[in-house]
Order: sequence, then C-alpha cells, then structure tokens
Amino acid sequence: MDRSSDAPPHPAQALPVPAWQGTWRFTLPPIDSSVPQARHAIRDLLRRRAAPLSAERTHGLMLILSELVTNAVRHAALLTPEIGVEVTVDPHWAWVRVEDGHPYRPHALAASPERQRTGGRGLLLVQATAQEAGGSCGVRATAGGGKVIWAVLPLDRPTGRPATSPPPRSAP
Repeated sequence: MDRSSDAPPHPAQALPVPAWQGTWRFTLPPIDSSVPQARHAIRDLLRRRAAPLSAERTHGLMLILSELVTNAVRHAALLTPEIGVEVTVDPHWAWVRVEDGHPYRPHALAASPERQRTGGRGLLLVQATAQEAGGSCGVRATAGGGKVIWAVLPLDRPTGRPATSPPPRSAP
C-alpha cells in the first residue's frame, strides 16, 4: 500500500501566498496633510495588490482610516512625533491600525439631542462602519504608553474556510 499521499506536502509544493495578503506599515507626521496621504497610500496599495474588497468595502475601510488618522493628528500630535499606520490583509479580514503616543483611550460618543457639537463622533462612525460590514474595532495600549486603535472588516471574497464572526475585541 502506498502511503505517500498521507505525507505532508513538501515545502516546494506549498501554495504561494497571494500578492494581496500581507502586512504593510508606514509612518506619517501628525499634520493635516497626513490624512489624505494615508488614505491614498492604503487605497493604492489595496488596488495594486488586487485585494478582494469591493468598492463599498474599500470605501468603508478608507473612511475608518481617515477618522483614525484624523483623531491622531487632532488629539495626539503633542505626544506623537510620528503616527504609525498598518494594514494587514489575511485570507478573511482586512485590518487597519493607527498608533499614536497619547495615553488616552478614547471611546465612541453617542449622538444625543443635548449634545449640539458636530465633532467628537468619529469613533462612533468607525464602530458603526465596522459593525455594519460584519467587523469590529477596538483600542489597546502600547508598550511605550500610547495606543493603537484598530478596525477589521471581512473581505468580500474570503478564501478557504469562511470566517463566521469578527475577531475578538481584544485583537491586535
């Protein structure tokens, strides 16, 4: 009886990782022009890599990225010489993470009739956009005393076994 079919595949036989999978990082100064710069860089990267994201899903991801970088520019610039931006695309999810040096952990502010401010609801928008797409978002502390705010959205055409729920809120 031939048992060679039971053996694991040889490394040379492993399937190649698609070009759209990976993690990409860059830093930006905490200035207003960094918001569109981050958005254009990530959108162009996802297009060049042919990530399986529809125009609607890409728009949601760009909206989230814009809000997170804007928050870092507006609220963390004094303690942040550089804003870190990271995007990860795996077989099921597209992650975006924005890191700054400010220790404050923000939370989403719900709209109310008593609150007449037009600002302060960016994280509510991030949360709603992520949840509407079937993803999630969160914030975690960094070793340096700052924070990373992250959001994850499912891919439109997941490969392999489909993910049935978003990663846990404590995800990186």
